[in-house]
Amino acid sequence: MSEELEDGGGYDAEDWTRLTAFTGRVATLEDVQARAAVFALADTARPRPIDMALPQPVIWWSEEDGEQAAVAVQAEEHETEDGETMEVVGLILPDGAGAVALLDDLDLVDAADPVWRRLVEEAVGEEDGED
Repeated sequence: MSEELEDGGGYDAEDWTRLTAFTGRVATLEDVQARAAVFALADTARPRPIDMALPQPVIWWSEEDGEQAAVAVQAEEHETEDGETMEVVGLILPDGAGAVALLDDLDLVDAADPVWRRLVEEAVGEEDGED
């Protein structure tokens, strides 16, 4: 069994680069079902991938959970029915879970960023039952 399957797909501050990014095109439901992409949006106009380096460490500012470490692995721009542009990002959290956020709710950081590293370590410690 591979390490990714054993640990549930999570990562720590040293091995996040092994995450695979979804780039080059807009994701479909089939891509999500195959676990190649985090999300696929329907009912939007003019979807296109965002040109950014992926995977990318980020700090996600979530209303529910405050600041969280994550790694962006997918980025797309979509227009709503109202003509507004949404920049949507697929994230992988340290425990391996996927999440979707708006680019505006993320701070792009370097993997050496002390806040990002601390948040990853805290998340990995919580998963292991440590304080």
